[in-house]
Amino acid sequence: MKKVFHIISHFDVGGAERVAVNIAKSGTEGFEYHVVELIRARSTFTRVFIRELEDAGIRYHRAYVPDVRFHYLFERLAAYTFPLWFLPLFLKHRPAVVHSHTEMPDLAVWWFFTLFPRLLHGCKVVRTIHNTRLWSGMKGVGRRVERFFISHRSNVAISASVRDNYEKEYRQRAPMIYNGVAETPQQRYEGIVPGKINILFAGRFEPQKGVSTLVEIIKRLKDDGRFHFHLVGDGGLKADIEREVGAFECVSLRPPVHGLAAYLSSFDYLLMPSEFEGLSIMSIEASLAGLPVIANSCPGLRDTLPQDWPLCVRGNDMGKYMAIFRSLRKRTPNDPLGKKSAAFAKQRFGIRRMQEAYEAVYLY
Repeated sequence: MKKVFHIISHFDVGGAERVAVNIAKSGTEGFEYHVVELIRARSTFTRVFIRELEDAGIRYHRAYVPDVRFHYLFERLAAYTFPLWFLPLFLKHRPAVVHSHTEMPDLAVWWFFTLFPRLLHGCKVVRTIHNTRLWSGMKGVGRRVERFFISHRSNVAISASVRDNYEKEYRQRAPMIYNGVAETPQQRYEGIVPGKINILFAGRFEPQKGVSTLVEIIKRLKDDGRFHFHLVGDGGLKADIEREVGAFECVSLRPPVHGLAAYLSSFDYLLMPSEFEGLSIMSIEASLAGLPVIANSCPGLRDTLPQDWPLCVRGNDMGKYMAIFRSLRKRTPNDPLGKKSAAFAKQRFGIRRMQEAYEAVYLY
């Protein structure tokens, strides 16, 4: 039995976390999957996340350092203390593969094998590069971590944009495996506002997600009367969003919704003004549900949509956004854009294809 340990940031909502779980749900004989948490999450989604792991028969291991948002201090503390509690777990199970997802788990895995290099014998290290920009504010240590992953041929990119940006920065061309996303049965979202064009924004309220552009779009359209914006998420810019647009009648603001993929077909459009992405799971889930995406044509987001997609904007151009919104109509069940994006997503982002591709990497 080949044991594979996925190291993720926390047991909570996140694209990288979803990728790890989707790989671990593979039913291929000869593999035993474990999911290891770096920072101990404590949200309402944590219980749901753990229940999903248990229902799928995936073994899991909780972290000790709490999830406290304070200038990355606790994240770095979790990474540097990771070897202390992971060593007994490693020696007990002797994993054949340690698979890391996102920067803090990458840092933790690098530090673990730096302290215990002999444990690399018989253990393969795999690292999925989930983003086009890495190590913001940590370039020095990031260089050392990258040398480790490059020397062990660990890297796998999730999109062409991620692969190309990594090659430009670190002079290594990583193989590419697209994230796999499962289709989700759809149900009605109770918050839909009748008679309006319902626009969804869902994600972390952080600069990367284009929150400043989102706010500007809503301000320009607040008196239009045709639109209602559903802002679903949480993050460091939540207070800014509440202050700038939270009181508008055309805005509903609510915390993250677990299983949001099951409600996507209820909306008319998904708005994604992201500055950059790795490979947007949300965009793929929307396409699979037939929900057209209004997107900034940024790395990692444009990869999820057909090349001739008419709702793409370059450089978050506000004039282009306004032209798109002026032309929008309520979506119909036979909407051609929804059908086009769904066909594209089904062909490119199959979940079984991803599982088999990673398992080939584990065996190589």
